[in-house]
Amino acid sequence: MENTDRLNLTPEQAARLTVVDHPLVQHKLSILRDEQTGTKQFRDIVRELAMFEGYEATRDFALEPVEVTTPLETCVCQHLAGKKVAIVPILRAGLGMVDGILDLIPAARVGHVGMERDPETHVPREYYCKLPGDAESRTCLIVDPMLATGGSATAAIEYLRRAGVSNIRLLVLVAAPEGVRAVLDFDPDVRLYTCAVDRELNDHAYILPGLGDAGDRIFGTL
Repeated sequence: MENTDRLNLTPEQAARLTVVDHPLVQHKLSILRDEQTGTKQFRDIVRELAMFEGYEATRDFALEPVEVTTPLETCVCQHLAGKKVAIVPILRAGLGMVDGILDLIPAARVGHVGMERDPETHVPREYYCKLPGDAESRTCLIVDPMLATGGSATAAIEYLRRAGVSNIRLLVLVAAPEGVRAVLDFDPDVRLYTCAVDRELNDHAYILPGLGDAGDRIFGTL
């Protein structure tokens, strides 16, 4: 597990942070970082890493018994209990992670949160938000490849809280220490999943070493 002592988190905050450092995740992340990786491969790997994170973010889901008839006999198995999942991408880059979660949980509902960051102040502005009608009864997975300052993520979390959502998990691929601390300080219940915590932010609030602008690389708008 990646050493996160440098983040100076409280024990309670550290318990809400999961760094998904499986060898395959780290291998794929190295390809994602490479400036020579093309749009299609970049998009495919974002989808795959979202699925890996989805496994970790749903590890504690409740189960209930169900009777199943196999070709040989009847047995008791387990399936998910109650309402399931809503996936909430932060537009636009978060859209690249949606299909990876849907590959894992095809019945999940999908909402959208549009946050636009001012290039000068780096403050997010909400321009579009829509959630499933029963979002408050679902586990909501906010997805966005990059967690930089934490501004967009905390704004999205605040929006979901206002909508009555109690179970929120944030899934990102690469995080800056500043963003990790901002999210965990902002909400005492949100859980954060990332594939890496990078070194720092630069003067333009880009993650270093990072992987560039995830939205541009996903959609080929460099």
